[in-house]
Amino acid sequence: SNRMSRSLPGVGEVAWFVTLIALVLTSMAVGSANIAIIEVIDAILRAVGLSDPHVAKPLDRIIIELRLPRTIVAVMVGAGLGVVGCLLQTVTRNDLADPFLFGLSSGAAAGAVFVITVTGDHLGIWTLPLAAFVGGMVAALVVLGLVQRLGDQGPEKLILAGLAVSFLFAAITNYLIFSGDQRAAHSILFWTLGGLGTARWEVVPIVFLGVLTIIIFAVTRHRSLDALLAGDMAAESLGVRPQRLRKQVFLISAFGTAIFVSVTGVIGFVGLMVPHL
Repeated sequence: SNRMSRSLPGVGEVAWFVTLIALVLTSMAVGSANIAIIEVIDAILRAVGLSDPHVAKPLDRIIIELRLPRTIVAVMVGAGLGVVGCLLQTVTRNDLADPFLFGLSSGAAAGAVFVITVTGDHLGIWTLPLAAFVGGMVAALVVLGLVQRLGDQGPEKLILAGLAVSFLFAAITNYLIFSGDQRAAHSILFWTLGGLGTARWEVVPIVFLGVLTIIIFAVTRHRSLDALLAGDMAAESLGVRPQRLRKQVFLISAFGTAIFVSVTGVIGFVGLMVPHL
């Protein structure tokens, strides 16, 4: 019975879930055209076939085609960045660790800004997301390369390498902005500050892939991550290889962060604050 009680959600989890649902409905109701929450619920029920689809209203298109995918992407990106922050704070034993600190977000932003200011969108609507994803992964590989050259692969070396790469890609981004076409400033601002304006149903599966990968990794390796919190020596005595686990966590975090940034731009503080909350 004790085991069953531990597996059941507590009052806090239920309260947070109810709060999330309320925020989701509110975010779809409030906008340039305010819509009653009951109409939002009716539109969703009609879309999933639980209500008569023949009484569809013009507002249904705003709710289902515009606001619903943005809200779903927002929830998944927030969840993904929160887990990424938790993973990075665990393997570095640093309460301030987040995707920004390791250059993952700045690398992805640099990739997107490079396309905006230099090459143009030769691959259509997928050019910017692809460039941002590549930029984030390149930043991750540069960090791992620096750590490998340093020899000592402790958490402090990973943090220092990440900070150096973060400043490097931030400098590249600023240079591209300064030397590029000033008419592209609006697009650049989106990628450096983040936003949900480009979220649509086509990108929902991509974001879901990032969230799913991160959560599966965290769930399957949670015991090893717990051992790492006790220190490298304690983790090794329990059969965990700290250096290898840090590389795995960093690459998984880079993969997820690159996906999120490629869709929503650089969204800050979520990866830092959510684990503490």
